[in-house]
Amino acid sequence: MPETMISTDLVYKDNSALRPDLERDYGSLGERLDRRGIAIDAIREKVEKFAVAIPSWGVGTGGTRFARFPGAGEPRDIFDKIEDCAVIQQLTRATPTVSLHIPWDKADPDRLKQAASRFGLGFDAMNSNTFSDAKDQKLSYKFGSLSHADAGTRRQAVEHNLECIEIGKTLGSKALTVWIGDGSNFPGQVNFARAFERYLDAMKEIYAELPADWKLFSEHKMYEPAFYSTVVQDWGTNYLIARELGEKAFCLVDLGHHAPNVNIEMIVSRLIQFKKLGGFHFNDSKYGDDDLDAGSIDPYRLFLVFNELVDAELSGADGFEPAHMLDQSHNVTDPIESLMLSALEVQRAYAQALLVDRKALEGFQDDNDALMATQTLKAAYRTDVEPILAMARLRSGGAIDPVLAYRAAGYRAKVAAERPAVAGGSGGIV
Repeated sequence: MPETMISTDLVYKDNSALRPDLERDYGSLGERLDRRGIAIDAIREKVEKFAVAIPSWGVGTGGTRFARFPGAGEPRDIFDKIEDCAVIQQLTRATPTVSLHIPWDKADPDRLKQAASRFGLGFDAMNSNTFSDAKDQKLSYKFGSLSHADAGTRRQAVEHNLECIEIGKTLGSKALTVWIGDGSNFPGQVNFARAFERYLDAMKEIYAELPADWKLFSEHKMYEPAFYSTVVQDWGTNYLIARELGEKAFCLVDLGHHAPNVNIEMIVSRLIQFKKLGGFHFNDSKYGDDDLDAGSIDPYRLFLVFNELVDAELSGADGFEPAHMLDQSHNVTDPIESLMLSALEVQRAYAQALLVDRKALEGFQDDNDALMATQTLKAAYRTDVEPILAMARLRSGGAIDPVLAYRAAGYRAKVAAERPAVAGGSGGIV
């Protein structure tokens, strides 16, 4: 049996108090769904199997480019991060894997594997970092990495990515995610075409060393840290990269990496259609790449994204196997609480999308009945699926109310007493 960071007796006690109401709510919802021809247990079973990876950096307090205000009990290293991730998985039963960021999380791979297996955790995609300089790094990425004008700097960035692959092979990871901050801040600073050619050449070197059963995810971002031009700036460029590299290369969609009001769900559909959707970094945004909690600003957009995903799942779309991961920065909340609720919001959108009457929707689309088509989606979105999510957690050994159990356990106060306080001041992410 995997170890737990929170007393199972405490979780059982909380669940025992909440279970009678949950069973009544689940039964009531089941009756209503049955009238719509939907079997609630079938939906619950799908939700139980759905998982989203936790980013190792997400359990620490984030920051802006102006300041960072550390929280109590922040993880000191990757092993503290794994313990925090174990709490999230224990209570939600929706986050069985951790995504590491190298060099921040660099440690002996065998020790990392042992630390994760202690809690029954696995490892998701490896993430390289060539958008900031590591301690004792020979060449700087101030003016780029994989697209840098200097061949030596490009070689250093390629070698770092290859190192991430080697670490991941020991850990049991099956994917490498590459995001670069390369770009320019002034017109004329770089030659667009040559910079992109250099990037493609470097990525081809990385791709060539990819194990046969691995995937490579390239991630696009419209701006930041480069504010005039970005080498991998949108999904179209990302798609070109995936096509150029080969069948193991896919596009990663971060919900915050698009211009305001961009139709992200249509981008998802396009990438599915052409077999290049690799997966997601789930978060939310109001103004830009805010990295806010998933579903906190626009839960309907999250639902519409999952509407496309479920449509592909149910239709048996060729090569459809997207990876799911959170990617958030928590500046004013307890990161563990935010990540738990975000994982549940992603699950919620999935469950709601499973309730869409696909046959009716297709009929309304064929009849050009715009009103009834959108109302069909709204009928699923407006359904309160909380009893399904809570029952899935209960049956999987989690907490009916994860935040309630987490706060009752006093976990944050406990680790705050064990982990030294971190001084604030400088900006930047964890």
